[in-house]
Amino acid sequence: MKYFATLDWVVIAIYLLGIIGLGVWMGRGQKSTRDYFLGGRDIPWWGVGFSIVATETSALTFIGVPAAAFGGDLAFIQIIIGYVIARVILAIVMVPHYFKGDIYSPYQLFQNAFGSGAKRTVAVFFLIAGTLAAGVRVYATCIPIEVMLKGILPGDPIVAAIILFVLLSLIYTYYGGIKAVVWTDAIQFVLLVGGGIFALRFLAGFQDAGWSHLNANGPEKLNWFNGAFGWGMPYNIWMGVIGATFQVMSSHGVDQLNVQRVLTCKSVNEGRKALILSAIVILPMFLLFLFVGALLWSYAQVHGLELPLNDAGEVKADYALPLFILTVMPAGMKGLLIVGILSAAMSSVSSALSALASVSTMDLLKRVDSGKSEEWYLAFSRKSTLVWAGILVVVALACKQVPSVLTVAFSLAGLTSGAMLGGLLLVLWWKKGQGTPVVAGMVASLGAMVYIKVQTAIAWPWYTMIGCAVCMGVAYLFRFKTGTVAQG
Repeated sequence: MKYFATLDWVVIAIYLLGIIGLGVWMGRGQKSTRDYFLGGRDIPWWGVGFSIVATETSALTFIGVPAAAFGGDLAFIQIIIGYVIARVILAIVMVPHYFKGDIYSPYQLFQNAFGSGAKRTVAVFFLIAGTLAAGVRVYATCIPIEVMLKGILPGDPIVAAIILFVLLSLIYTYYGGIKAVVWTDAIQFVLLVGGGIFALRFLAGFQDAGWSHLNANGPEKLNWFNGAFGWGMPYNIWMGVIGATFQVMSSHGVDQLNVQRVLTCKSVNEGRKALILSAIVILPMFLLFLFVGALLWSYAQVHGLELPLNDAGEVKADYALPLFILTVMPAGMKGLLIVGILSAAMSSVSSALSALASVSTMDLLKRVDSGKSEEWYLAFSRKSTLVWAGILVVVALACKQVPSVLTVAFSLAGLTSGAMLGGLLLVLWWKKGQGTPVVAGMVASLGAMVYIKVQTAIAWPWYTMIGCAVCMGVAYLFRFKTGTVAQG
């Protein structure tokens, strides 16, 4: 309460009521799982494109990306180069496969090529990775809410913040399905970018701590290129051109969180345009938030910014922008920027809830028990959304002591992304065959990536490429040794 004026609370209340109302309204007339998970396949490509960007960026962009520049430099932008390359490849190669039949997820391609065992394996991998990554996003969003509630509620405010936030995201996802998610995402994307632009202009307006101070006292903060090859940190161009390309080919080619959006488009052509639009938008948007982080560092050098420490004594740079917003921004704009953070994260969490419910219902349950009515599956889909919301709360609470939510989110996703991409490439390459080699390759990839994360200093941008190579290598070796030959 001490941080906000009445105007700020009014702005936040109007946003929350508006976005929830819109989401519930979007759910009218739903009669089947096709309506709930695919939106009737009639959503315009531009809305889908903005939804893709809003989903993948989330509060990790509004909070984690400025924190990366605050504690380092602009080198993270090299990773975004691969993000653009991968989208172009997927638009050309993968999108046509998504529209061969009325599929609900890319995991049905595994079913068609290798049978139900391979599909269930990749679906479970997604459920694990999707839950972990979305849980980290929930925690990232609750950082400013925690600060807002401190002193208002007894006990640890992060617990109340996490429960409150997931509940708000759950309401419109439960009733509105994917159509509500996509259209609220599009609105939330505008709020996210608008908040970033205002934050940049506001920080640049400090004459003693703006661009001139940054250029004079921290020119190294503007460094963005590192041509030296390395498997560990810091970021380098090879991570971006190679590692990040593999990463996004998995996250946007196999991960239901993003593929589900493309599946709501009317045609192959519109699906391609949605991906290309996201490729055009993603680079300048990440650059915007990196500049915010660099200017925030400049402000902290001149005026100070007291940041909390975790149990290991490390500075929680993720608190830098939220604390700046709450303690320095003027009334009204403070509320709007908090709305930007809330909108960014609500888009990701609602997307995760929809994707997790879709895979658990359509890829796991429906293939096992196909005797139920469409109304029964629609009701089950909504119930599974409730269950996944509870699981996300548990995962978010486990993230309290991490020094950087950005690194944790990407590294956790990287444990399974290589296995999933390797399996998809085998679908395209082998086309038909027994599923055992693919399952063996995916399991081996997961084991290898857990070992790499725990025992090595290899950085997360390489995880997907390495995991993909392990998956494909083991699958080929297994097929060769056992005489399991692809059919067709």
